[in-house]
Amino acid sequence: MALLEVKNLRIEYPSRHGVFAAVKDLSFSIERGEIVGVVGESGAGKSTVGNAVIDLLSPPGHVASGEVFLDGEKISRLTPDQIRRYRGARIGFIFQDPMTSLNPLFTVEQQLVETITVNLNVSEEEAKQRALALMEQVGIPEAHNRIKQYPHQFSGGMRQRVVIAIALAGEPDLIIADEPTTALDVSIQDQILNLIRTLCVEKNVGCMLVTHDMGVVSNVTDKIAVMYRGDLVEFGETAKVLNNPEHPYSRSLISAVPRSDIKLDRFPLVSYIEEAVEMKPLDVKTHWLGQSQDEREYTGSLLRVENVNLRFVTKDSFFESRREYVQASNNVSFEVHEGETFGLVGESGSGKSTIARVIAGLYPPNSGKVWFEGIDLTSLKNEAQRRPMRRQMQMVFQNPYSSMNPRMKVQDIIAEPIRFHKLANENQIRQIVGDLLDHVGLGRGSGIKYPHEFSGGQRQRISIARALATRPRLLICDEPTSALDVSVQAQILNLLKDLQQELNLTMLFISHDLPVIRQMCDRIGVMQKGTLLEVAQTEALFKLPQHEYSKQLISLMPEFKGMSAISV
Repeated sequence: MALLEVKNLRIEYPSRHGVFAAVKDLSFSIERGEIVGVVGESGAGKSTVGNAVIDLLSPPGHVASGEVFLDGEKISRLTPDQIRRYRGARIGFIFQDPMTSLNPLFTVEQQLVETITVNLNVSEEEAKQRALALMEQVGIPEAHNRIKQYPHQFSGGMRQRVVIAIALAGEPDLIIADEPTTALDVSIQDQILNLIRTLCVEKNVGCMLVTHDMGVVSNVTDKIAVMYRGDLVEFGETAKVLNNPEHPYSRSLISAVPRSDIKLDRFPLVSYIEEAVEMKPLDVKTHWLGQSQDEREYTGSLLRVENVNLRFVTKDSFFESRREYVQASNNVSFEVHEGETFGLVGESGSGKSTIARVIAGLYPPNSGKVWFEGIDLTSLKNEAQRRPMRRQMQMVFQNPYSSMNPRMKVQDIIAEPIRFHKLANENQIRQIVGDLLDHVGLGRGSGIKYPHEFSGGQRQRISIARALATRPRLLICDEPTSALDVSVQAQILNLLKDLQQELNLTMLFISHDLPVIRQMCDRIGVMQKGTLLEVAQTEALFKLPQHEYSKQLISLMPEFKGMSAISV
């Protein structure tokens, strides 16, 4: 008898425009001790299936037909009180966004202990011991101190580890993991996946792994379910599907996986998708986007970071001697030349995003300097001095969902920085915004819509258009594709490459995805615990890393064992 069996599942979302079928007649099963990977593009229905199993569909979504069985017991269409007995105790759920699945008002220890005591018959003291052990299992450093802290005091990757610990706390029979390694670097990803794999083997736990990371699927799963627009187009043994896919969409999806062994000029696109997104070319010599407002006489490095130190208070006290700190950056120095892409890699909490925010002026450093075009940004005293510099440096954030105002139309989101910096009049702004939307492949008609009407990949395109609106010299990309599937990721990264070539953009590219870093960057800096360990040309770093930590990172990079690994 299968641990989880899904039979003829159909999930619908009724609206005033009709009924949308998110999942259509889906059937598959998961055995005990088995990991099944569910892959497909954004909107394919992957996460919807996981939510339906545990009855967490967002209204008005509902299961229109079909059945779900756990160990032979029917768990579909149970009452809220009945299904609650399965959540946590029988089925653990690892959510994609750790910030929305953790309570900001309670410490991590309180949230772990609550989960353990609700689902297991143990004392509070034993629950605390189990909570600490779980924190250590998922790789939280100094777990005995960090467990007393609140979610906002953790980095994105560390929050994801806490969410995983909570999912494992009830010792479930089935784990549904919705993009569990999205925010994790390769070292922690390897640790987490080994933990899930060990649970499956030693405790006979089943796992449904929803992910867009084909390297993870290749190395961890026993079977793969490929979904496209709500349909299960292919299901079978991992090696068979990856090396000899039968469906055209499966072949196209696998071919779009970023290569980790060689560097290519462009990312292959998923050709099976009918709505291929094309970027409309612009004559940047005559177009507003390509015109500079400044005379550029400086000929040195565009950006220079010099001995930057920044620490955060982890335990506050009236007495200085009793305060505790974490050193987010430790004498970090590097430079970025005009027109190049400089990458920063390292584990979560290594200080990558912190450095990006120091450069952008969001964090003032405790010491050190940041030079942009020969101007010391840390010496600028007021907003009037900083504003021209900020116009030339823009960020594309990791999460396109939280980096946009949901109450504003897309055309106003993109126009906001142009209005703020007073770069054009209203008539010009309308034309500029329309051109930018065309240029990132969305079309000017999409300007009247709101962010919630777009997919994750489309929202990231809006973020790029907004970042370009001030005609920046430097684009800081902080994990811009971590939440995107390979098909959309390929489109976004090709877009960034094209924009860089057309506009001579300089990019600081932060990512934990080493294959993406290899394809995008000219030079790479490796960070660990706030320290920059090594800076090297991209191919030199991947072929002959000098520092032991760099060697470890590259050795842990998931090796994709599919047809794209042997075809150029």
